[in-house]
Amino acid sequence: MDTIITCTVNGLVLSAIYILVALGFSLQLSIMGIFNFAHGAIYMIGAYITYGLSVGLGLNPWVSLLLSVILVGAFGLFVERFCFRPFQSKITRMIVMAIALILILQTAVEVTLGGVTRALPAFVPGILRVGFISVDAERVLTFCIGAVLLVAMTYLIQRTQIGQQMLAVAQDAEGAALQGIDTHRTAAIATVIACATAALSGSLMATIFSMNPFMGDNILLKAIQVTILSGIGSIGGILAGGLIMGLLNAFLPVLTEASIGELITILIVILILLIRPKGLFGYELF
Repeated sequence: MDTIITCTVNGLVLSAIYILVALGFSLQLSIMGIFNFAHGAIYMIGAYITYGLSVGLGLNPWVSLLLSVILVGAFGLFVERFCFRPFQSKITRMIVMAIALILILQTAVEVTLGGVTRALPAFVPGILRVGFISVDAERVLTFCIGAVLLVAMTYLIQRTQIGQQMLAVAQDAEGAALQGIDTHRTAAIATVIACATAALSGSLMATIFSMNPFMGDNILLKAIQVTILSGIGSIGGILAGGLIMGLLNAFLPVLTEASIGELITILIVILILLIRPKGLFGYELF
């Protein structure tokens, strides 16, 4: 029973992070039409900025987290304006720019701080006990923040004007522009949201797991898997895809070796796509 409870909690925590990261990744894919392979590196940078502010400069951890989200969100404006917008009609060059960003960000961290594995101190240390159940307080915090942000993001996209504009651009960018929607502004807002949520997710995960310059590589793979599994163009489907991936990645390593668990996860995604090429809720990628 303890193992089941622990795996379930871990699965929900992983699901919350996967959903947040994949949601930002999917927004950029839907609106800008690009697989932003630098998304994982931005996730990593957010964790390191929080670490530098809280551990290096001694700022309050919550203030450090907020500043990291703001700074990385602002960096998203730079990325959209100078790295992606000039090559919006040239997908190959946009991908090259994304790969260049990965190399620049990872190398900058490795050169300045080294490749040593570090740990970000917990925002809420301690253990929560409810009856016979004991849960790491940091994991509960991560899940709660992820759940609140997921609700907020869903409301933003489905109920606000800018959210409706994002959906319109994602469905038909040319038609949205003819209706007076500023597609560049919409893409910039989507990139800011994507980078800010990636920074938040990276910082939260760095308190649970170790952090290193290449920590974004794995989360990028998960974001791609969740996005494709959910269905390209489906924002709501990210919830189902994230839950599936999170629970699989929590339970499989307990039942088998970690590497075999990763293989099984990938095979399950492939099997679902063979049965339903559109993904769970989206449209066909090819």
